[in-house]
Amino acid sequence: MKHLEKGSSKLLNAWAFYDWANSVYTLTIASSIFPIFYSALFVSQTEKLVPAFGMVFKSTALITYVTAFTFLVVAFTSPILSGIADYVGNKKNFMKFFCYVGGLGCIGLYWFSIDNIHLSLLFYFMGLIGYWGSLVFYNSYLPDIAYPEQQDRISAKGFSMGYVGSVILLLLNLAMVMKPDWFGFDISISETLKETGTEAQITQALKEAKDAASFEAMRIAFITVGLWWILFSQYTFYVLPKGVSNGHKVTKDVVFNGLKELKLVWHQMQQNLRLKSYLIAFFVFSMAVQTIMLVAVYFGEEEISWGGDDAKTTGLIVSILVIQLVAIVGATLTSLASSKFGNIKTLIVVNIIWMLLCVYAYFMETPVQFYIAASLVGLVMGGIQSLARSTYSKFLPDTEDTTSYFSFYDVAEKIGIVIGMVIFATIDQVTGSMRNAILFLFIFFLIGIILLFRVPKTNK
Repeated sequence: MKHLEKGSSKLLNAWAFYDWANSVYTLTIASSIFPIFYSALFVSQTEKLVPAFGMVFKSTALITYVTAFTFLVVAFTSPILSGIADYVGNKKNFMKFFCYVGGLGCIGLYWFSIDNIHLSLLFYFMGLIGYWGSLVFYNSYLPDIAYPEQQDRISAKGFSMGYVGSVILLLLNLAMVMKPDWFGFDISISETLKETGTEAQITQALKEAKDAASFEAMRIAFITVGLWWILFSQYTFYVLPKGVSNGHKVTKDVVFNGLKELKLVWHQMQQNLRLKSYLIAFFVFSMAVQTIMLVAVYFGEEEISWGGDDAKTTGLIVSILVIQLVAIVGATLTSLASSKFGNIKTLIVVNIIWMLLCVYAYFMETPVQFYIAASLVGLVMGGIQSLARSTYSKFLPDTEDTTSYFSFYDVAEKIGIVIGMVIFATIDQVTGSMRNAILFLFIFFLIGIILLFRVPKTNK
């Protein structure tokens, strides 16, 4: 591929196209089909227990612990790997590696089962770390391929392309799951049962056949995600620059350079009280926000009375789509509010809404109540994520080393996710109820609000 100049439309569009490729993971695997599939594995169990790693876990607690562990790995490896990639000039190879690990992990989920739980969780781990790992290098390409005045526009375009692509595949997967016969899945019953069985037996057999076909369709959906991710990313890999190999050898100093930079940023923050105070507040409320977003579908599957498997599958996926759509509106409204009332005041109000949502979630039982909660989550989810990052950006000191500051921000966010997920999983495991765990997150939002009130208006 001929080298393209920085800022060229072809180069920018190829970069944004990776969002089209990888966003199917977040919507289909992380947010919708996989949580439903995972919960269906335990449908015959009353207590939903699974033996793993020499212990017996509640199913939702186990997947939450594994998710937390994955984010812990990402938090500590991403600054190291990005430092190495920049030093030796092979950023694209690292991005490819994580893309393929993630895509193959998604395909491997086809064989996910309780009997082979450790191998199954390895595939889940591969998908999650592949997504977040490739994102580190994908994001770091932005200043290399776009001028500052182009970055906001092309970043937004990538987000839009990712949303459209992921929704297209999700709708296809939803059709496969809800109408498996349309795609050639067998939902027939034996001729003998048709002739000799009662109406109730035939109805039950047909339901079981359809459930089995839908379950198989979910497995196929995982393969479609992996293939979509790997195949569509090829255009991005073809166009993006390879990176310039400097012929440098990777030494111990290079390996730990990323961590040293994070330590340096922390020391520099001691001179910037406003930035430091805000980051601590962000760390606290973000761990609660991210935890809720990651466990929302598991909560809806386990705690809401849907009145049937079909209604549950449809309801949960519709809820995810509602969250995605409303999040765009929420980000816009939050942006308008922050320009009028200021970032910190707006963040305080958004955190109050999140805090009240925790209480509401503890008591909700019906699908309608869940849809209301999903709408409110979408409204404040898009807002708090975009506003939290832009507030951090505004509070940065006058420095050219913004990459290190944002690397610190990303690591803080990931460690917050780990803590939030571990606390949530432990409460779920010990008390046997996700309701207790979601209510406990109320405390983090309350502390976050108090800390936001203490953020100085000017740097001291």
